[in-house]
Amino acid sequence: MSFIADSAQVHPTSRIGSGTKIWDLAQVREHAVIGLDCVVGRAAYIDEGVRLGDRCKVQNAALLYAPAVLADGVFVGPGVIFTNDTYPRAVNADGSAKDADDWTPTGVSVSEGASIGARAVCVAPVEIGRWATVAAGAVVTRDVPDHALVVGVPARRIGWVGKSGRRLVTEGTAWLDETTRERYKERDGVLMEITK
Repeated sequence: MSFIADSAQVHPTSRIGSGTKIWDLAQVREHAVIGLDCVVGRAAYIDEGVRLGDRCKVQNAALLYAPAVLADGVFVGPGVIFTNDTYPRAVNADGSAKDADDWTPTGVSVSEGASIGARAVCVAPVEIGRWATVAAGAVVTRDVPDHALVVGVPARRIGWVGKSGRRLVTEGTAWLDETTRERYKERDGVLMEITK
């Protein structure tokens, strides 16, 4: 059973998974899909056709514009913005007002377990890798690899993070998540889990 606050606007063509909570003043547009056990915070905006996997958390006042896609377990902090217009203009070159036929939406895609910090902006088209962390206030203008920790404007990688969300530490020639004890190997800017 899902919970939808009385002041939330949830379009009847959207699909809301069991156990999901949608809080005050949130808006979920046409054909949006929200998975099981998600949380959509106060005044969050989920655009038409946006897709969230299971166990996602979208905090207060986040704005997710179509065609954004979030995999399972994604965290979106308060005030985060996912853009969808590569060349934003209110008017065409001839001065006429733009309408839906005058642009092609591009999206932000976020892979399993990734976290986007408060007030970060992801400028489409970009892909955020599995278990990556985008720091609060960062502006993402290019793809973020799996497990990367990115900060700044524009965002740049300053380290690696594990599934625990904590920064990895070096252990010999490997990287270690001290919380989960998982170990990783880096090769050519790509981090891969070491399996036994």
